[in-house]
Amino acid sequence: MPPETPTRRILVVEDEALVAMLVEDALEDAGFGVIGPVRSVSQALEVLETEEPDAAVLDLNLAGENSVAVADALVARGIPFVVATGYGAAGLPAAHRQALVLPKPYDPADLIAMLTRLCEAR
Repeated sequence: MPPETPTRRILVVEDEALVAMLVEDALEDAGFGVIGPVRSVSQALEVLETEEPDAAVLDLNLAGENSVAVADALVARGIPFVVATGYGAAGLPAAHRQALVLPKPYDPADLIAMLTRLCEAR
């Protein structure tokens, strides 16, 4: 019997409860483990102190708070991420223009495909 592939763990940073639930369900259905969802910058930074996700899904705007500090922390730790945002790539700060962007609303299958590629490249 071949060794079991470890479950890839994805940090979900999303403040809208319904979106967070849909993302969590889609990730779990695709075989990913989910860390979170977390709904604020401070929660995300706390989680990153103790967890090592394989990748992350990051909303740029968390209840009016910009999540660039979370993107910075992910980059510093070498954790790839997808920015899921209604603002599109134009809303990204210059330091994160290379990030993968998934414009809202999006098909969960597109998110799964992006995260799968990120995890395989890691």
